[in-house]
Amino acid sequence: MPSAKTLTPLLALALASTSARSQQKPLMVEHGVYQVHSLLHAIGTEEYTITDLRDGRRTITSTTTTNDRGTKRTITATLTYGLHFEPFSLTQQSSPAAVSETEIKGNSATVKELDQTRTMAKPAIAFVGAAYMPAAVQMTLMRYYTAHHEPTRIPILRASPQALPLEIKLVGNDAFQIKGQMVRLKRYTVANLMFGREILWMNDSNRVAATMTFAGGLPQEEVLDEYESATNSIFHSGVRQEMLDLADIDLQAPPEASGTYAIVGARLIDGTGSPAIEHATVLIKNGRIVSAGPWLPPPGVRIIHAEGKTLLPGLWEMHTHYSGVEFGPALLAAGVTTARDCGGEFDFLTTIRSAIDAEKNNVLGPRLLFAGLIDAGGPLAFGAFDAETPAEGVRIVDLYADNHFEQIKVYTQLKPDVLRAITAEAHKRGLTVTGHVPAAVNTFQGIDDGMDQINHLQFITRGMRPEGDTGPVDLNSQRAKDLIALLKAKNIVVDPTDGWGEMAGHPKSIDAASFEPGVNAAPYTLTSKFRAMGVPATDASKFRARMDENLKVIKALYDAGVPIIAGSDTGLIGYGLDRELELYVQAGMTPMAAIQTATLNAARAMRLDSESGTIQPGKRADLVLLDANPLDNISNIRRVDKVITDGRMYDSKKLARSVGFTR
Repeated sequence: MPSAKTLTPLLALALASTSARSQQKPLMVEHGVYQVHSLLHAIGTEEYTITDLRDGRRTITSTTTTNDRGTKRTITATLTYGLHFEPFSLTQQSSPAAVSETEIKGNSATVKELDQTRTMAKPAIAFVGAAYMPAAVQMTLMRYYTAHHEPTRIPILRASPQALPLEIKLVGNDAFQIKGQMVRLKRYTVANLMFGREILWMNDSNRVAATMTFAGGLPQEEVLDEYESATNSIFHSGVRQEMLDLADIDLQAPPEASGTYAIVGARLIDGTGSPAIEHATVLIKNGRIVSAGPWLPPPGVRIIHAEGKTLLPGLWEMHTHYSGVEFGPALLAAGVTTARDCGGEFDFLTTIRSAIDAEKNNVLGPRLLFAGLIDAGGPLAFGAFDAETPAEGVRIVDLYADNHFEQIKVYTQLKPDVLRAITAEAHKRGLTVTGHVPAAVNTFQGIDDGMDQINHLQFITRGMRPEGDTGPVDLNSQRAKDLIALLKAKNIVVDPTDGWGEMAGHPKSIDAASFEPGVNAAPYTLTSKFRAMGVPATDASKFRARMDENLKVIKALYDAGVPIIAGSDTGLIGYGLDRELELYVQAGMTPMAAIQTATLNAARAMRLDSESGTIQPGKRADLVLLDANPLDNISNIRRVDKVITDGRMYDSKKLARSVGFTR
């Protein structure tokens, strides 16, 4: 055993060695670049670097730079962690404002996100998080997961206690050919990172090879550079995994009735515009409505008692970006039985539609209708299908038509000659054309070039102003009158998405829940997203003036007989449609007229009114049962008890809970 005299030099030597190591410059130990995609269209990169700080800690720094349709964004994340990937701090910034900061000291963690701060006891197993998790931060999460014996749940340190633990599952193994070599990746799902289950692939070096986030809004994908050539194959695997995830969800909310049964005693709003019928009976058989009216059910038929409730046609969500299998239960829970996708991922959409339409399956989701997206190429493009020439436009239209899409959605960067070629081919193939009015034409010209429908009220208000004018709309101007007359004469269908404009453009000083109470019932991954939305510098009076102007334009279109249909775009799933109808009533529509924008009007716009959109004999049994009368108060549209899709009845609360809502 060393003496005191020999111990002191040994200790001094150890301390000197430690000091020398700590004074060494940090060493870069890993670097990588991810390609970032939206709807499989490259929009930027994420570059990360891992640095060894030489004191038992490492830092991973990630910078994500994207340009999505002209909106440039840079997100920088810095995560410091220990020998076993245990996090010490996370700072994440989205220029120019800080998004979140997490600092862990001992057994305590403090998290700051926007205006919310929370200090909590840190569980023995836990990881840091933020509203947006770059692939590099997720890679450290996965390494932490592996180093800590793959726990079933990992608490996520967020500013709200509502944040649910992450659930990571190894769900499969994939093999892909890359440059003649077979590459094997492990496939995982990660729940509660954002809405829905993200799909993530890890390689043999414990690096994230790719991520696919469907349900967090618009689909987004990230692929490590070395795997970019296998992008399509990787995401085909991801779609297959989505369907496996949906099969799990289906088991949580089985149908409560199917086949032949009668709904008895409800107030019937049939959607035709006729007065409501009290104490009605609707007989359903094999997915069809047999009868509806004030009579008794036939003997021997199963009876669903609905006294005191209100029955109306299933709702149509006419502007969604159906971005994951979780959308289906969420929409059904809100009474949506038909949804039009206005720009999603081709493989996923066609796969989920086939599953829902298969009669032998009880797959949770509304009937899906598709508007196939076409834009021009370049950095401002949206979606995976670009048309720079008329011939390219025709080819893409034919691809969509061959795959049974109902519409074409044109987008902002299309040239006039390409737009005309697209509309001509679409009409030739029996498809209608909706979308944005391309920037190269005005609204009058877009209609002349063959557009049948217009998404977003902004293209109507823009068309009502003189060219280049951004001032208030004068509904008494000749230009505004001419546009309304043209819309009416051509029967142009307008999809205002006013609720999405309200959500995206409201001042941060106004709580989103004050106009969209559905955020209080949404899972935290969505609640935090929508509560964070809004414009910091927007004056509340200017915002209200803009909303008031929009409502006046909607009322003018309605009064003139221009067909209006309801859609929420990327608003809060399900509830966004409810908010749209509330705004229409604020604009001056009757509750019945507002309901028809999401039932009969929508069915007519899609040429399906002979078989859906109202409660009449022979039509599809798509209905929604409410706990209160929406004709008394349109907000009662939110009070869904049961939903019937293609004759199958589901409980709204069970559907909602299956994807994290507390409706």
